[in-house]
Amino acid sequence: MLLELLLPLVKYVSAFNVFRYITFRTAIALVVALVFCFIIGPRLIALLRRVKYGQNIRSDGPGTHLVKSGTPTMGGILILAALVLAVLLFGNLRNPYVLIALFATVQFGIIGFVDDYLKIVRKDTKGLPARYKMLMQLVVSASIVAALFLNPQRSPELTKIFIPFFADLSVDLEWVYIPFAMILLVGSSNAVNLTDGLDGLAIGLTLFVATAFAAIAYLTGHFNIANYLKIPFLAGSAELTVFCGALIGAGLGFLWFNSHPAEVFMGDTGSLALGGTLGLMALMLKKELLLILVGGVFVVEALSVIIQVAVFKLRGKRVFKMAPIHHHFELKGWHENKVIIRFWIIGLLLAILALATLKVR
Repeated sequence: MLLELLLPLVKYVSAFNVFRYITFRTAIALVVALVFCFIIGPRLIALLRRVKYGQNIRSDGPGTHLVKSGTPTMGGILILAALVLAVLLFGNLRNPYVLIALFATVQFGIIGFVDDYLKIVRKDTKGLPARYKMLMQLVVSASIVAALFLNPQRSPELTKIFIPFFADLSVDLEWVYIPFAMILLVGSSNAVNLTDGLDGLAIGLTLFVATAFAAIAYLTGHFNIANYLKIPFLAGSAELTVFCGALIGAGLGFLWFNSHPAEVFMGDTGSLALGGTLGLMALMLKKELLLILVGGVFVVEALSVIIQVAVFKLRGKRVFKMAPIHHHFELKGWHENKVIIRFWIIGLLLAILALATLKVR
C-alpha cells in the first residue's frame, strides 16, 4: 500500500528509494508489527477479559495447568492483525506470492476463530467437531493449491519435490502434487495447533521457522544467489521475505504477552493460521521436505499424538504419559519453563541445520 504511494515520489524525495529494497521493508514491517502488538495487546487482553473469552483447561492434563483456566484466549487475533497490517503497508500487493500468503493466513485463522468461539460458547474444550474442522481445512487447502497453480509467476517446477542435501535430485509428483500439497497444509496447521499447549512454546518455535523461511525466501528470489546455491530460482518469491518479517514481528509482540505466565493464549485462531502459513511457505519456496527438518519439533508433537492414539486403539496401552509429548515431559517432572526452553533450543538447532542444507549440497 505505502509502496504504491511512496515510490512515485522518489523523483522528488530520493530518500523514499529505500522502499525499493526488500531488506529495508522486511525490517520496518517487523518493527511495525511488533509495535502494533505492544500498543494493541493490552487493550485486546482487557477486552477479552471483559467479555469473558477465557480458556477452558483439560481436566485430565497436568494439574499445574488448572490455574490457567479463564486466561483470555483468541489472542491469535492480535498476531493476524499485526501481520496483515504490516504486510498491507510494506508488502508489494501486486505480487501473487504475497496475496496468496495473506489469503491462506486469514482463511486458516477464520477456521480457528470459529473453533475458539464454539469452545467459549459451550464452555468446554471440544469446539468445532473434528470432521467439520477437517473438512473446512481441506476446502481452504484446495483453494490455496488452486491459487498456486493459477499464479502467473508460478515455477515450471511447481509439482517437483526437491530432496535436501542434493543439488539436482528431485521427484516430479505431477497430479499427485495436489493431494500432497493439501495434506501438507492440513498437517502443518494441525501440528502447530497440537504444539500450542504451553506458554510461549508454539509461538517461539514459529519464530525460528519463520526466520529460516525469511532467509530462504530472499535467497530463492535472488537469481545469482539461487544459481550459486543450486536451488530453484523463483521470480518474485523474495517478496515473501517481507511477509516473514511481519510474521516475526507479530510473533515477537505476541510472545511478550504469551510468555510464562501467559496473559493471553493464541487459541486455534492463531495456531491454525500459523501452521497453515508455515506449510504454505514450504510449498511456495519449494522446500516441502525441508519443512520436516526446520519444523521438526512440530512434527514430533503431531507424531506423538498419532502414535498415542494408534497404540491405545490397537493394544489398549499408552506409549507416553500424555500426548502431545510436551505434556509427557511435564508429567515426568519437568517444569513447564524447562520443557519450553529445551524445545526452543531444539527448534533453533533444527532451523540452523535447515539453512545449512542450502550450502551442503
